[in-house]
Amino acid sequence: MREKSQKELYSRAKSFQYAFEGWWYVIRTQHNAWIHAIISLLVLGLGLWLSLPPRDWAVIILAMMTVWMAEFMNTALEALVDMATEEFNPLAKISKDVAAAAVLVGAVGAVLVGLLIMGPPLLHKFGY
Repeated sequence: MREKSQKELYSRAKSFQYAFEGWWYVIRTQHNAWIHAIISLLVLGLGLWLSLPPRDWAVIILAMMTVWMAEFMNTALEALVDMATEEFNPLAKISKDVAAAAVLVGAVGAVLVGLLIMGPPLLHKFGY
């Protein structure tokens, strides 16, 4: 029984390792991920400076998480498409374009969420 428990713990630890390897792959290979990372850090810093309440933090984190998840899924789908075909295929293009559009939709939504949540306290900080 103890051996089974240790194997399960090892298996869980490996799954986290694989997830972090995937995250690192996206950071290393996807130019837009660097943009997401810089903006995420700026938003976190701005939120700290504005002393956002917990509920606002929850919404901001959900918005950032949506963008990151879309970027991860886009990268995974692009890798699968590239693995499936080396020749141009109009369906492969559609697949990649739609996945990229998902990232764009998430990013635009996150910007709107950020403006709605951080806009009023930011304006207040500057006396408007």
